[in-house]
Amino acid sequence: MKQTLPLFLLFLFISLTGFAQTTAPVDSAHKDTSWKIHGQNTFLISQSSFSNWAAGGVNSFSANLVLDYDFDYKKGDWSWDNKAIFGYGLSDQTGLGWRKNDDRIILNSLLGYKAAKFWLYTFYMNFQTQLTNGYSYNVANQGTLISALFAPAYLTFGPGFAYKQSDNFRINFSPLAARITIVQNDSLSNQGAFGVTPGSKSLFEFGASLDAYYKINFSKNIAFENILKLYSNYISQPQNIYMDYTANLFMKVSKIVTVNAGLELISDPLAKIAVMNNGVTEYHSLLQVKQIFGAGVTYKF
Repeated sequence: MKQTLPLFLLFLFISLTGFAQTTAPVDSAHKDTSWKIHGQNTFLISQSSFSNWAAGGVNSFSANLVLDYDFDYKKGDWSWDNKAIFGYGLSDQTGLGWRKNDDRIILNSLLGYKAAKFWLYTFYMNFQTQLTNGYSYNVANQGTLISALFAPAYLTFGPGFAYKQSDNFRINFSPLAARITIVQNDSLSNQGAFGVTPGSKSLFEFGASLDAYYKINFSKNIAFENILKLYSNYISQPQNIYMDYTANLFMKVSKIVTVNAGLELISDPLAKIAVMNNGVTEYHSLLQVKQIFGAGVTYKF
């Protein structure tokens, strides 16, 4: 199946990354201590199976791969925090076939100059898109294209200031933030998907952006991560705020075995979801919800 190719490529990338790290150690005498590079590769699986089960149930299997890397620089009053997240997942349900349940590319960058003990002058950049086509399915299991690579893609950037108490707690606010929505797919562009003018490939917004991160370590083996992104467009309907909130629970079973649970909530006034009402298709801005739960292996470095 075509959608299994990205998952295979990402899994191959993990293997090559691990191999490179074990065969090419860094000379500690020449290591640049200004840079701190760390991350984790996680492969999760979940499965349910039923046979002669009176209460009913659908056999299902899912596999998810997440690469989460941090590249942080600090020297004197300057700091530069970078994060790259690549996630892809597939699920298979009896009678429905394979469908993706996760697909994201996220790049964050925060350049800061110390203003006070916990305060920074900053310049912030965030880029988000996906790897493969996304579909909505009707009752006959027929798919309709609703998203694709760079359709949408979001680029947000601007100057601001941040409060950073530690790597586990920081808030960045940009009162002068540009946001560009890209829709490169011709079909979706012609529909005016994701707020672009029908036939246009992009939408420019100018407003305020807030990005917050808070991680709680309940114990050595349990951590809870919160990520919040808000954006208000000064140019049009600033009261309609874009919101993206993610909560991740990490539970370590052994050195490499983990149990992870994730919840993502998105409220996007420009993303219209098709809804059937008395046989008529209507499009509304609805709360988007994604949940992922699974056990697997995590390699940290």
